[in-house]
Amino acid sequence: MVKQNIRIVQDLAAELQTFLAASGHDRVFVLTDVHTQEMCYPRIREIPALREAHLITIEAGDMHKDLSQVVRIWEILVRGGASRHSLLINLGGGMVSDLGGFAGATFKRGIRTLNLPTTLMAAVDAATGGKTGINFCGLKNEIGAFHLPDAVLTDCAFLRTLDRDNLLSGYAEMLKHGLLGSVEHWRNVITFEPCAEPLDIDALSRLVAASVAVKERIVAEDPKEHGLRKALNLGHTIGHAFESLSFERQRPVAHGHAVAAGLVCELYLSHKCCGFPADTMRQTIQFIREYYPPFVFDCDDYETLYERMMHDKKNENGQILFALLAGIGEVRINCTARKETVLEALDFYRETSL
Repeated sequence: MVKQNIRIVQDLAAELQTFLAASGHDRVFVLTDVHTQEMCYPRIREIPALREAHLITIEAGDMHKDLSQVVRIWEILVRGGASRHSLLINLGGGMVSDLGGFAGATFKRGIRTLNLPTTLMAAVDAATGGKTGINFCGLKNEIGAFHLPDAVLTDCAFLRTLDRDNLLSGYAEMLKHGLLGSVEHWRNVITFEPCAEPLDIDALSRLVAASVAVKERIVAEDPKEHGLRKALNLGHTIGHAFESLSFERQRPVAHGHAVAAGLVCELYLSHKCCGFPADTMRQTIQFIREYYPPFVFDCDDYETLYERMMHDKKNENGQILFALLAGIGEVRINCTARKETVLEALDFYRETSL
């Protein structure tokens, strides 16, 4: 069992100062993107432990999560005198957590990292669990490593800065965790209003804590994705294919929006292949339809999408392996489906998104 140090905090600056004072690092580097440097870094830069920190700022957006940005981070670490006893703080959303985590995992065969998620996606998914990665050859997270951060400190006050698209992107992962968790958790997720104005941060914080607990439990049992952790890929096999297609079209969609579309397809596969209840499937899809814009594609895209699924990292022996559900909390990993059934799922999505 692997125990992660994940905390939802009320006073980030104070918690961070305490952590850094006890961490025993020699140098500190803070990775931000252009947005979090402006909007989030000011909340922590004045704490005493960061007075001599080196700031690294990269471009924002998943299209920049590539090898060139990793090289740039490595170069700054070298110039700043980073050693294996240095600490890299990743302050940002999922892209910063993924990219900074990978840079930290590979520099000098691994330096310590600390994640400070600033988006809902990072808080409930990318910043936790130790998966890091970059996009390569048009494929999502094709290159990566497992590298658990020393800690994850989440201040949900950052979520007040998010626009609708970013809130919904993270909320798709929370919907996934609800499906993997319990009926009560799932019901709480689909009855919450993620785009309400004003946003109920206290209620959202409770849902974030419950969501993180689901992922934390699964990762603790299977940190390197040999078995149960594959459940966290629910919605992602087809969702990543949608995301890759959006990049090819140069009209990128947010990761969570692609996952929401993937969930519709993979709940259909769950119903067809594992007997997932039709009523629960309908309620979940109704929530997705209410909040998420449809991902637009047609029959001419089916072969491209299927080919992208064939590149999924979970696949074995030339077969696409899905994480599906027999019911809420009843996970079935390493599921296969005939190509015709997978294409039916794409048909189903287009029909239900009208």
